[in-house]
Amino acid sequence: MYIFSSKDIKDLDAATCEAQGIDSLTLIERAANAVVKEISSRFLPSFRIVVVAGPGNNGADALAVSRILAEHGYGNVEVYLFNVRGKLSDECEAQKQRLLESDAKVKFTEITTTFSPPHLSVDDIIIDGLFGVGLHEPLSGGFAAVARLINESGAYVVSIDIPSGLAGEWNSNSRFHDIVHAKLTLTFQFPKLSFFFPEHADILGERVVLDIGLDRKALRNKKSSWLLIESRTIRSLLRQRDPFTAKRDYGSVMLFAGSMGMMGAAVLAAKASLKCGAGLATVHTPRTGVTILQTAVPEAMFEPDRNERVISDMSLHHTHQAVAVGPGIGTNDLTINALESLLKTCKSPLVLDADALNCIVKRPSLLSMIPPRTVITPHIGEFDRLFGEQPSSEQRLKRAIEVAQLYNIIIVLKSHFTMIVRPKPAGSVYFNSTGNAGMATAGAGDVLTGVIAGFMAQGIQPENAATLGVYIHGLAGDIASEELGEYGVVASDISDRLGRAIKAVIDRTV
Repeated sequence: MYIFSSKDIKDLDAATCEAQGIDSLTLIERAANAVVKEISSRFLPSFRIVVVAGPGNNGADALAVSRILAEHGYGNVEVYLFNVRGKLSDECEAQKQRLLESDAKVKFTEITTTFSPPHLSVDDIIIDGLFGVGLHEPLSGGFAAVARLINESGAYVVSIDIPSGLAGEWNSNSRFHDIVHAKLTLTFQFPKLSFFFPEHADILGERVVLDIGLDRKALRNKKSSWLLIESRTIRSLLRQRDPFTAKRDYGSVMLFAGSMGMMGAAVLAAKASLKCGAGLATVHTPRTGVTILQTAVPEAMFEPDRNERVISDMSLHHTHQAVAVGPGIGTNDLTINALESLLKTCKSPLVLDADALNCIVKRPSLLSMIPPRTVITPHIGEFDRLFGEQPSSEQRLKRAIEVAQLYNIIIVLKSHFTMIVRPKPAGSVYFNSTGNAGMATAGAGDVLTGVIAGFMAQGIQPENAATLGVYIHGLAGDIASEELGEYGVVASDISDRLGRAIKAVIDRTV
């Protein structure tokens, strides 16, 4: 599913009207009916509903919702239409007339000068239709005051399409206390970019995407640099296996992982690479890890470092279809030297995670040595240590887009909606749709490293391996959480369910 900009959404609305032979008012009616259906499934007609409508098309949506609710038996609907500039959009004016001319019993107030706020309580439902995605500046003056009034009321707030004051894309200049904070956001057709930043979670509340029948051909023809990963996005990358194959047909992974006291990271990454289908896995780790590795992962081969406690050599003695570095390796100077040598010589697709990134932080000159199309998988702290402290998730994504192009690397920026930032085309970002809070557990990132490397080993291009790996990793976590509960999930539970996750995608059960 593409994530479209506010301008793209306006274009799609217009294309739908043209293709389906309808006018914009019909599309508004369609959207309003979808909103009413969702509201009526949650709230009884006895509730007091206060509708706050702005002068544009979001206000037109809100007016249509008010009328339809009243027609559906909601007998306590109050509407406040803000028209302080004396100018409504054509659609808003038309919906105002429809409301006034209907038999719907609605208390209607149009505010043209001063506003006497109604008493609002925690028992009320407020429908927010002040401003939609067309707003490009923060709320100010009286509208900011209305937003604060709504937020301070304690009422249950339902925002139509997007909370008023929140822009569809970037919000670096917004004042969060001047944005309506919804308990429920009913957005149309697809989520907005701003929905994927954690700072906006409390503003959006629960999010529901409503299908309003935008033209399918127009949607197919419209492209975007932003995409939400779904099973259909990655299904073509997974194929049923040919029975006449052997392990070497599915590639070899070399993992440089582990150090004294951190061998579990090597175990988790190695298991994950094999669980997602790699034919072979070799783990290069300090000599102290031999018993642990060969006991915990008997399917993997063990290559001992000459050092007992840390990795001091990352030479590649055989051909591998993927190389992964980082889980549990520490940041000893010997390890950093070994990583530098690997970066200068590695010809195989490469994944850098965890301590490999921390090694680069200690020796920043290594950044320029990273081979093209390498996948790096930082969490927020690792990213900021590498590329500079960022004040928000939005700014962090913008910075990730810059550095992905600068170094020609793929960045897997881990969060609730993990973002895969591709260097080409410029600004290309894939947002993951799987995963849950149970995956906030030690070792989950090590499993992800193994998954991405395992898919790379099977010949999947780095960009696609990162996208596929993140989705499958999250889906395995979802399966584990459903079985065990979010509190009970540990990293090995995720690894153990990778096969089931892959099967679910292939079998089209997700």
